[in-house]
Amino acid sequence: MERMMTSVLWQALLETLYMTGVATVLAHVAGVPLGVLLVVTDRGHVLEQRALHEVLAGVVNVGRSIPFIILLVAIIPFTRWVVGTSIGTTAAMVPLTVAAIPFVARLVEAALREVDPGVVEAAQAMGATPWQIVTRVLLPEALPGLALGAAITAISVVGYSAMAGAVGGGGLGDLAVRYGYQRFRTDIMAQTVILLVVLVQGMQALGDAAARRIGRRR
Repeated sequence: MERMMTSVLWQALLETLYMTGVATVLAHVAGVPLGVLLVVTDRGHVLEQRALHEVLAGVVNVGRSIPFIILLVAIIPFTRWVVGTSIGTTAAMVPLTVAAIPFVARLVEAALREVDPGVVEAAQAMGATPWQIVTRVLLPEALPGLALGAAITAISVVGYSAMAGAVGGGGLGDLAVRYGYQRFRTDIMAQTVILLVVLVQGMQALGDAAARRIGRRR
């Protein structure tokens, strides 16, 4: 029995890592360009477009305003259209990614705004194009902040994935609900919580280490 539960815990941990890893990567694929656009289209920046900036900011704010559990249910038709089902670990990655995109965009925006404006002005004075300023100045200068932001995003996605487990998304959240809560297995609940705590601590430590290493190289 104990061997079986160990196997179940291991499987749930792998599902959580799978959901978190893929959703975090996909969220950055869409969220980083969105965060860059939020910065460069703002007033006084290299591609100032106030109307576009306001539209993008509004979309991001709306996305961040919707509680994840509501988003999870509301986009079920979209999830089914993308992966062919609305139940399971792969299906859970769709709402996880959608929820994380505006979060990543705001973290990227905050990291880029920390870059010294004088560096950008110097690049402009030397004739750099907006694309060169983004790729050779803004993003490289903001790398430590972006690394910390990636760790924060992954930790948030772990929290979201626990909620996805409540509706059959798999992972540690699903295990905690099915075995820990519904079957009154407090030992399983405790082990699940410990695994989540260790997972989050590991992600934060990796993010901190990456940010320090990048900072020392600059």
